[in-house]
Amino acid sequence: MARPRVHDDSLAARLLEEASAVVATTGSTGLTVRDLAARAGTSASAVYSLFGSREELLRAVGDEAFARFAQRLAAVPRTDDPAADLLGLGLAYRENALAAPNFYRVMFGTPGVGIQDGTRGPATASATFLVLRDAVMRVLDAPAPAAAEPALALWALVHGLVELELDGVLPDGAEGRYTRTLRAAGPAILAG
Repeated sequence: MARPRVHDDSLAARLLEEASAVVATTGSTGLTVRDLAARAGTSASAVYSLFGSREELLRAVGDEAFARFAQRLAAVPRTDDPAADLLGLGLAYRENALAAPNFYRVMFGTPGVGIQDGTRGPATASATFLVLRDAVMRVLDAPAPAAAEPALALWALVHGLVELELDGVLPDGAEGRYTRTLRAAGPAILAG
């Protein structure tokens, strides 16, 4: 009879959730294996068994953040209307951030983790950015180099709006404002 696996995928997922909450609020330096294990109702040895080290755990939190984001972007239908598809990606960006704000903050706002972990290369080379760039290429019917700057400007627009919303500094009606802003500013950015 095979020995039962004590540290399963559900524990790993719980640890990643808890770690994202800690890192999003205190930064990567605030994460300790012992505290994380206590939060998740497990042992430090379970954390090490699943992730190997604290550094690998931090990397896994960033990886999970990107995986969730990529999954959300991949769920946006690709149609014969590239502009509608691009808007759909913008809406998915916001939905991802609101659905998993801790992972969103880890992905973008934590030194040493996520996009800032130092091993992922430039943000504009990430798979999730390339989804945006490719959507801009479709709208503009232009090659990648011509789409890179407008894609970066669109990313800055949606990222700024989402950050303001997550920080709670926008007045009521954020969803409608977000959509209206993308519809108004997006074409202007693309027109260059």
